[in-house]
Amino acid sequence: MGADIIDGKAFAAKLRGRIAEAVADLKRGKGLVPGLAVVLVGEDPASQVYVRNKGRQTLEAGMASEEHRLPATTGQAELLALIARLNADPAVHGILVQLPLPAQIDTAAVIGAVSPEKDVDGFHVINVGRLATGQKALVPCTPLGCLMLLRDRLGDLSGANALVLGRSNIVGKPMAQLLLGESCTVTIAHSRTRDLAATCARADILVAAVGRPEMVKGDWIRPGATVIDVGINRVEGPDGKARLVGDVDFASAAEVAGAITPVPGGVGPMTIACLLANTLTAACRANGLEAPAGLAV
Repeated sequence: MGADIIDGKAFAAKLRGRIAEAVADLKRGKGLVPGLAVVLVGEDPASQVYVRNKGRQTLEAGMASEEHRLPATTGQAELLALIARLNADPAVHGILVQLPLPAQIDTAAVIGAVSPEKDVDGFHVINVGRLATGQKALVPCTPLGCLMLLRDRLGDLSGANALVLGRSNIVGKPMAQLLLGESCTVTIAHSRTRDLAATCARADILVAAVGRPEMVKGDWIRPGATVIDVGINRVEGPDGKARLVGDVDFASAAEVAGAITPVPGGVGPMTIACLLANTLTAACRANGLEAPAGLAV
């Protein structure tokens, strides 16, 4: 019996619909239009595609979208000056600086320059601290999307044994904090964990975010577990063509798990949808309003 497939693409489409409805209500009731500013430095092809998709989906949700494209030679002072202007602009509720940045720019300094209240990436240390201490925070988009998929699949997560495979600041650590907030018993594992397979096999919930193609095998997974695969790895297929795979060996895992996200079509579509959710949340909080239920922590 195969696992149920968790359709992140369909969930993200419904989420964007909910966000668009909430934005329309804000416009009618408060005259408020949430605004997102995206900053891209350089001409990285993948980043350009990502920024273009963000802009399109922002407009489709009824929000205001700004794009600031700077040359790869841009200095740190110029970028920080732009961020300061966006911080001061009341029409901008969310600021996202697309990573990676060119080598001459200190990424930590740029992340720290964004106002925590407009930090829709959830990377600022103040938001990290708020999340860790159970306060209202803007949360990194990918872990937030994973949590939404888990809630939709499982309902109450309280008491579940949850394993986060990966310890990055972008996914692993905030994912663990979110699961703690749901009263899970949380383990963080990584490539140096001893007897990693046995550690994975104890988990009711397994979130794989280690960045290694198909590392997690089916016999690592507890029968009936829910598997969220965050990995997006480009590998060469048997026909010599590139294909996308996750951090989980989907074919073998799907024979054991109770539910699993595919790659592509699982967690990936949730990231931009959650960016829009964070922008809506930031706009509401900036105006003393409650964010719509289920979109924020």
